[in-house]
Amino acid sequence: HIGHAKSICLNFGMAKEYGGACHLRFDDTNPTKEETEYVESIQEDVRWLGFDWGENLYFASDYFEKLYEYACELIRKGKAYVCHQSEEEMRLGRGTVTEPGIPSPYRDRSVDENLALFARMRAGEFESGSCTLRVKADMASPNMKMRDLPIYRVLKANHHRSGDAWCIYPLYDFAHCLSDSIEGVTHSICTLEFENNRELYNWILDQLDVPQPQPEQTEFARLNLTYNVMSKRKLLQLVEDGLVDGWDDPRMPTISGLRRRGVSPEAVRAFCDRVGIAKANSTVDVGLLEKAIRDDLGERCARVMCVGRPLKLVITNYQEGSTERFDLMAFPQKPGNESSRAVPFGRELYIEREDFQADPEPGFRRLAPGREVRLRGAYLVTCTDFIKGESGEVEEVRCSYDPSTRGGDAPDGRKVSGTLHWVSAEHGRPVRLRLYDRLFAVEDPSRVPEGSDFRMHLNESSLEELDGAVIEPSALAEGAPDRLQFERLGYFALDSALSTPDAPVFNRVIGLKDSWAKAGKTSGAGKAKAGKRAAANKKKHGAGDKAAAGGRELPFLRPSEQLRMDSLMDELGLSASDARTLATDQTLDMYFEVAKIDHPNPAGIGRLLANELRALLKDRKSSDIACTPDQFGVVVRLQDTGTISGAGAKQLLKALVTEGGDAGQLMESMGLRQLRDEGALEKLVASVLEAHPEEVARFRAGERKLQGFFVGQVMRASKGKADPKLVGELLSRAL
Repeated sequence: HIGHAKSICLNFGMAKEYGGACHLRFDDTNPTKEETEYVESIQEDVRWLGFDWGENLYFASDYFEKLYEYACELIRKGKAYVCHQSEEEMRLGRGTVTEPGIPSPYRDRSVDENLALFARMRAGEFESGSCTLRVKADMASPNMKMRDLPIYRVLKANHHRSGDAWCIYPLYDFAHCLSDSIEGVTHSICTLEFENNRELYNWILDQLDVPQPQPEQTEFARLNLTYNVMSKRKLLQLVEDGLVDGWDDPRMPTISGLRRRGVSPEAVRAFCDRVGIAKANSTVDVGLLEKAIRDDLGERCARVMCVGRPLKLVITNYQEGSTERFDLMAFPQKPGNESSRAVPFGRELYIEREDFQADPEPGFRRLAPGREVRLRGAYLVTCTDFIKGESGEVEEVRCSYDPSTRGGDAPDGRKVSGTLHWVSAEHGRPVRLRLYDRLFAVEDPSRVPEGSDFRMHLNESSLEELDGAVIEPSALAEGAPDRLQFERLGYFALDSALSTPDAPVFNRVIGLKDSWAKAGKTSGAGKAKAGKRAAANKKKHGAGDKAAAGGRELPFLRPSEQLRMDSLMDELGLSASDARTLATDQTLDMYFEVAKIDHPNPAGIGRLLANELRALLKDRKSSDIACTPDQFGVVVRLQDTGTISGAGAKQLLKALVTEGGDAGQLMESMGLRQLRDEGALEKLVASVLEAHPEEVARFRAGERKLQGFFVGQVMRASKGKADPKLVGELLSRAL
């Protein structure tokens, strides 16, 4: 799903940035949950996002024999034992966060007995679930992951790659670190839920005779998105319950769903880049994803006219049987792109049913009796009559046209009530439109009353189908693009799964404007609308939604806060989550205003304050910050210019929060200045290459993944002070 897309972009992006390689490895250690279908689907999704793993495609099952040997080595070293406790007994014996665990009665078996029992497990002498191989770590460790976690279990099931060759399978924590080691991975990037697993990751590698240096695990915050669920279990529930039309339902946050909806990989990558990487969990406003999609489609989509809910319009003074064509621009608001298409026009047209009112309400500025409007790019027409059917609904509108207004402009410059899009009744092609909206009606679908679940928040209006739509013929001509902007209706994409040559189906990718955005940005009337929207939300959904970040409450914004958030996003380019944090914390916002003065990167300051500073403050108030606001701008400048690294910026920020002072002087006293002296770095690079002649030979023989190894060695030699990008350049030059 879109959360995995963030991780995919991070991993492949980092490898590209630092001259390394990214491995695509499938953790296929549970044969009951792995299928070839999933493997092929994931590969398709990664390729669609624009990334290529080349020769670096791996499976944990490739290493089953080697992993078995490593498990035997742990047993021989007295660091693992065969245990016959049930899953429930192990859970009860693991203790609590305040009480140590109770050792298994099988913990002190001899090495020989454990080796024999483990061999019998492999031979299939034990039934599934009857025994496990557990590490002998520390039952009193405050980290529950260290309390003799199982690393092998008996599971008699057919594996999609190895068949029935194995009946014991390693668990993730054992297979992960050793697969990294076997492949020569230098940096294993995981989401924050694996932070507690890192100690076991390192412990297993420390006990075994594995190649040095060992891989390192680093964690980052996973993506949480408003109006969505990111749990695979919950997404599977939606599919299995028939609440969506499969994994590729265009309402789903899955990559296959986004692809079928018509979202481009460029839009997804742009969104992931805007979200950035953080250490603290947070929830990203789905509006940021929608803006990335809208910005991308606005650049690539030609404009056509389609009428979703047709109402016939007859021009009574236009000659019957006559047809003319208007040459309309495909990109009317894109300078330099003069492409156009021919649109047929006749006596009978279709307009949108909502564009006509027999008894117009106040403020209605489209077609009504006696009113003149413009037909886009064609003529000005005036309504002279209308016809109602037996149901009382208007079935036909009659108009007269002014022949002197060809092209849509009156010679005398007179104003008209509005401009309508239209399609020729004779030449238009029937299509089916599927209008998609957000799948859930509330920001946090997981927040439900006791006894309910997330499905109660499904948006009943998330899909509307229009079977009688009519589109101009150029949209379906040979060679027409599969993504188009429909005048006033939004951006649409042809659904290849549902369309046939005679019955095309278009999915609405996204509307032209954000219909969910909080109303009102500047005017007093806008503030009143925003206040009404906030009140309606509060009445409908409760006081607010809970963010993923530390269980903090994210209340619905007051009108003034919403206006401030909009300003930070639109004018200064802050992300939705950063803008919201500053808008709701007056102290942080004040610091931001001062820090950004004459600063070229206000978004960088916003990220620093809203993410790193907020994480540092924890239970303290933002008013307890020890340093002056302008020093935060100095920290961002130091990082932007490469004077300090990202890690150095965090250390400096922590010191500033508690001690205050001058950021530049504090940086020097802490020894955080990044080493960028090419001469000094060239010496470090030369010493590293000299110390690893075998790796140099392997690299020059084509093993390019060793680039990351060399960068890591230079960084260690410089105690983390070297500029990694410059190190990568110097290594490439030297190698």
